[in-house]
Amino acid sequence: MYDGFYNLSQKPFQLTADPDFFFQSTVHKRALAYMQYGLTQGEGFVLVTGAPGTGKTILVKSLTKNLNKDKLLIGVMVTSQVGPEDTLRLVASTFGFQYLYNDKASLLSSFEKFIVEKAREGKRLLLIVDEAQNLPKQSLEELRMLTNIDVNGSPVFQVFLVGQPELKRTIYAADMEQLKQRIVSTYHLEPLDLEETKEYIFFRLQTAGWQGKPEFHASVFSDIHSFSEGIPRRINTLCDRLLLFGYLEELSVLDGHAVDKVTSEVSEEMLLESGELSGGATEESKDLYQELQSGSLDERLSRLEKQLQKLNDSMNKEKALLRKAILIQLDMDSVYDDNSR
Repeated sequence: MYDGFYNLSQKPFQLTADPDFFFQSTVHKRALAYMQYGLTQGEGFVLVTGAPGTGKTILVKSLTKNLNKDKLLIGVMVTSQVGPEDTLRLVASTFGFQYLYNDKASLLSSFEKFIVEKAREGKRLLLIVDEAQNLPKQSLEELRMLTNIDVNGSPVFQVFLVGQPELKRTIYAADMEQLKQRIVSTYHLEPLDLEETKEYIFFRLQTAGWQGKPEFHASVFSDIHSFSEGIPRRINTLCDRLLLFGYLEELSVLDGHAVDKVTSEVSEEMLLESGELSGGATEESKDLYQELQSGSLDERLSRLEKQLQKLNDSMNKEKALLRKAILIQLDMDSVYDDNSR
């Protein structure tokens, strides 16, 4: 739709993780450097974490696109919550290994032989687990055991764990000391700052053949960054809708008014998806929502901050009352204990 209207060769803000649209921000370049350093070590675990939408999957695709496939057999596994044995089966199928027997002992033995055979052909195995925060600790332990395999003293199986921040909390738990000691590199992806948000938008537009139409008013970038908080996936969603809005309104310049209109629509959809504006919502909450959506972005943010402050004050009062009630109850318990003696 809008790509033809604006003479674009393709949609610039698609959510699919296309490595051609990989923007090497400061944090993403640093993350790549840490991953490449981990590869030079050739063993253990490399850990990359980031909030949803920060670009972990496209980072993985960009890395694997340029790796030497003659020296590395690469398997990318997007996992859900699976137990240890199912994890081994998933790993085996990820590398195209066909196993004859389904029990764990036979599977593990034959897969170890497969790894050693590939090593003798001059290849190391690199397993990249995306969404690794879903793996239970026992499954992570199974992966750790696979990294212990070596051929003539050289490691032949390495694991990259890519996931959300809770993955780091799991690995650094007290009962995961053995796995923690096998980590050779770790990095956490932060959101983009304002300047890199602007550069990111122009990079994706130019990659899609943008020739200056539509124009972007200077003020829109701070509005986009404020709404998206610098999360690339949110930037994509908002900018895609912004271009669609521009096409429908036949705009050659996208300004703050256009961004305000689109952010209002996106905010409403997010609330509807979360059920906050469902049939069970009170009239008061609907009125509050309407109030928060009127006016400029700065005015809406100011009203939202006031509402959050009211909510915080109310919570503090509730905490104080609860604390007082607990103290009274403790005093009463103390009296009863004294009387019982």
